[in-house]
Amino acid sequence: MRALVSVWDKTGLDELARGLAELGWELVASGKTAAHLEELGLPVTPVEEVTASPEMLGGRVKTLHPRIHAGILARRDLPDDVSTLDEHEIEPFDLVCVNLYPFEQVAAQRGVGEAEAVEMIDVGGPSMLRGAAKNFAHVAALSRPAQYEAVLAELREHGELTPDTRRRLAAEAFAATARYEAAIARWFADREAFPQTLITSFTKVLDLAYGENPHQRAAYYAEDGARRHLLSRVDQLHGRDLSLINLYDISAAELCLREFTLPACVIVKHANPCGVAVGTTIEEAYDRALAADPLSAFGMVCVLNRPVGVELGERLAERFIDVLLAPNYEPAALEALQRKKDVRILADRERRGFDAAERDYKRVVGGLLVQDRDFDVDDREGMEVVAGNPSEECWGDLLFAWRVCKHVTSNAIVIVRDLQTIGIGGGQTSRVDSVKIAIEKAREHGHDLAGAALASDAFFPFADGPQAAIDAGVTALIQPGGSRRDAEVVAAVESAGATMVFSGRRHFRH
Repeated sequence: MRALVSVWDKTGLDELARGLAELGWELVASGKTAAHLEELGLPVTPVEEVTASPEMLGGRVKTLHPRIHAGILARRDLPDDVSTLDEHEIEPFDLVCVNLYPFEQVAAQRGVGEAEAVEMIDVGGPSMLRGAAKNFAHVAALSRPAQYEAVLAELREHGELTPDTRRRLAAEAFAATARYEAAIARWFADREAFPQTLITSFTKVLDLAYGENPHQRAAYYAEDGARRHLLSRVDQLHGRDLSLINLYDISAAELCLREFTLPACVIVKHANPCGVAVGTTIEEAYDRALAADPLSAFGMVCVLNRPVGVELGERLAERFIDVLLAPNYEPAALEALQRKKDVRILADRERRGFDAAERDYKRVVGGLLVQDRDFDVDDREGMEVVAGNPSEECWGDLLFAWRVCKHVTSNAIVIVRDLQTIGIGGGQTSRVDSVKIAIEKAREHGHDLAGAALASDAFFPFADGPQAAIDAGVTALIQPGGSRRDAEVVAAVESAGATMVFSGRRHFRH
């Protein structure tokens, strides 16, 4: 039996090579891999002895040779292939172990020039892997160190690999080369926001029990090349396994929470915030977010941007929480929370800002809609006061409401008082219905609407929406503007002595 080994990442190589040698396999290796195996004291045949040709072009050409690829691609059950090998005195390979140059890691480093990145484009490695995978009926293709242990165990037990194992390894090899080529294609196309062909790749992070409903299968994948993904720096400290809906809600809550630098709490149900607040402490922020709509908060996803202390941990432990995420937990707080066996407790060890280059994908039948994420920084610049004269306190509530509104399903209405949401209406086909729902939510939980601020994710097509809010006590509104009836809407606000700001941009979320 004969193995061809050419790896950049030498993790696990010592154990694999020793194991194959102990089983009587001949090891053929290229360049630095051969040198490494020789240092281990293992017998190894350098590739140049097989090809009778030296490495060329600074190592760019070493395995691209008929004596290598014929040995990989020969079909042992075809007499013509076997006689060709015999005629040219070529020995076949039974296993090809290759992992590729770290193009993605090198190209992502700051200050790396184009020439340096290009040198990390592997040519021979993918060719050998693809050849071995194509000929999986006779050859095993190993593409990553995590495979080595199981392959060795099977060889030790049975003396060979089963057809099913070789087929599985072939699938993983083609996935590895596809991911590699996708990373290179993205790098070349990075000057275009939306290239003619969109090439993405994703790696599975975990299997999920089911999808949105029990009859739907589901898994969570992270996008290759992303600086971080939803769970990349998150540890689960307690509770049941995460579900698809949990992850969807966590993402919605995180995106909303990242609008704020002060101590903040976001409570989400069904991917919509139902309570958002900031405070001088994280305890105050949580209390105010919960008070915004305690009824909807039953079974909540609660996300905080400060560590959880003992006092807050005890208060949280009194609630029915589906998922709790915070930067950290004091030991006593964690102990209190762990009294509830089902609550999923997550620690986000490294909080970061938005990746402005990240694209937003929405699946449609037979296709994909791709857009920039809605990462606009919403401040006063470019906004226009069209009615009234907002105070600094009023501006604070207007901007707070506007930032939360971005994360509510359209048609979205958010009513805020003192940097606390008090009424949220979203997902309605009529904007005035969303206004009415937000008002009713506020009244239902005893919030005082007098002097509140309201945000609308898109323009008011008629004056009825603003009028309903003003009649309920709202005194300041922010909306994009741009309706044919803007003048009518502004006139209604002015006549009521209220304030209105045009943001100049909308925040639809479907």
